[in-house]
Amino acid sequence: MGQVLSKGGNAPLGVPQVVVEVSSSTLIDLAALLVTQTGKVRNDNDFIFYNQPHGPGVQLRPPSTLSIDLGGVPAEIEKIVLTASLDGSGPASFGAAGPVSVAVKGGSGEDLASFAPTGLGPETALLLVEVYRRQGAWKVRAVGQGYATGLAGIATDFGISVDDSPAPASSPTPPPPPPPQQQWGPPQQQQPQQQWGPPPQQPPQQWGPPPQPQQQQWGPPPQQPQQQGWGAPPPPPAQAPAGGMVNLDKGRVSLAKGQSVSLVKTGAPPLTRVRMGLGWDVGSGEDIDLDASCILYDDRRKDVDKVWFMSKKGARGAVQHSGDNLTGAGEGDDEVIKVDLAALPQNVTALVFTVNSFQGQRFTNVRNAFCRLIDDLTNQELVRFDLSDSKPSTGLVMCKIQRGQQGWVMTAIGEFHDGKTVRAMVDPAKQYL
Repeated sequence: MGQVLSKGGNAPLGVPQVVVEVSSSTLIDLAALLVTQTGKVRNDNDFIFYNQPHGPGVQLRPPSTLSIDLGGVPAEIEKIVLTASLDGSGPASFGAAGPVSVAVKGGSGEDLASFAPTGLGPETALLLVEVYRRQGAWKVRAVGQGYATGLAGIATDFGISVDDSPAPASSPTPPPPPPPQQQWGPPQQQQPQQQWGPPPQQPPQQWGPPPQPQQQQWGPPPQQPQQQGWGAPPPPPAQAPAGGMVNLDKGRVSLAKGQSVSLVKTGAPPLTRVRMGLGWDVGSGEDIDLDASCILYDDRRKDVDKVWFMSKKGARGAVQHSGDNLTGAGEGDDEVIKVDLAALPQNVTALVFTVNSFQGQRFTNVRNAFCRLIDDLTNQELVRFDLSDSKPSTGLVMCKIQRGQQGWVMTAIGEFHDGKTVRAMVDPAKQYL
């Protein structure tokens, strides 16, 4: 029986290999940071998470295990910090998510220590335990402290550079300010994200119209009839004209680069909930990790929120990310971003959807990239854009949805830029607004 630790407690390890297993009642994302005596990582390669599961002496085995070969950890690394963050698909805070427990074992399976954080509230990310050097020996310490802004907040405070590509010199707009300093413990103004749409206590003038009562869940309602009939193939999509703009009266619309479609249908109620599906294929024998993201802008072209693999909910839950696809394998959408148009804050006037290569691989190795807009209530595809070209870049501005005088308008963009994360795409994407 291993030693049961309370917060701040520690225990010797005395073994060359360590396995840390995390149990949780909800889905979480584990990550590890290799930290020097400065309290920071040496570089981004010391950030071990689902996009980058291997590091010197450390291997992340999703969904719940971290293996450490202590002899393989570089001498300048003083400690290995294990973190957990909510993946965005379940409860909005660890207080609502239920208990979390950590078991530390030797390489042969022997129990060394255990720890269960208590008193959790609105935290969205936790520092669970740290494995650290002390006088030439390795020990484990229980931490159990929380962050307010998920994995991105932890990564930033430990020296991870998420602003990986500065804006080009020709950009007329300065780069966005750095993220605010993260605070330990529960945030002061963090609002639970238990349901779509604005929270009841929000002033109604700040938010769009609430969704209709029958539209409380994502996905098609069970009673929704199939409009095409059993076995009937869907009609071919309408082609957007080279000039002017079409709407959805003739059904699905196929866009070419630069074309737009009004997301309205004569006599039909406005769209309320949609899904943006993004997909791609990679060359034979290659695994390329591409990440779909959404940047929210106001009418002054200022980014007011970002939804991406480190922050999977935005606009108080009105935009949600499906989670990360690490390889591009499989048919259909690789990643999906859901948008409750009716619940978006009124100051959000545009949503730009981007795709990035986190590990720096180029889009010349990617083929068949596409995006498609789906009515989330009927599950019908509304608009599709198939990208026909590629460039040796690491970022792609795929499309945008923007408020128009008569409603929302979707425009195919398909332009390449350099940037391994969505933060590097904020300024380049402004030119398309």
